[in-house]
Amino acid sequence: MSTDGGLSVDDGVRTMLLLMPRLVGRAKKIKVPAALRAFDLAPRHLSLLSYLLFDGPLGVNELAARLEVAPATVSLMVSDLNRQGILDRGADPADRRRAIVSIAPAHEPAIKDWLAQGAGAWRTALAPLTPEQRRLVADTLRAYEEAVTGEAGG
Repeated sequence: MSTDGGLSVDDGVRTMLLLMPRLVGRAKKIKVPAALRAFDLAPRHLSLLSYLLFDGPLGVNELAARLEVAPATVSLMVSDLNRQGILDRGADPADRRRAIVSIAPAHEPAIKDWLAQGAGAWRTALAPLTPEQRRLVADTLRAYEEAVTGEAGG
């Protein structure tokens, strides 16, 4: 522990190594609502559904950019979820050549329920922080993800 009340790098690493498995374990215990259990939903779907729930209908390219994956990957996920009736795909009224993806109204309440637990927990954790502190938390988690996956050369 440093003298200013902060954590040394080693103490921070130790704390995070103990905390992260608990966080992941608790997140995995969030039950998929009964209305969605028959579908083969994976964590990658959760991210896609989160964007559609929070930001509304989006195009495949917009989803791909936000998810940081190739448009072909999003197109495959959307096709799968559309086939299962979870997502609707329709033409953009402003550009009929462009497809817009949205959550099917019949499944929106169950998806909201599923995401509400995590969103509520993040709201509780982030609300007392300043915008700059929230950015630091997000940037730190992203840097950790990049270092673990080797994407940042770390």
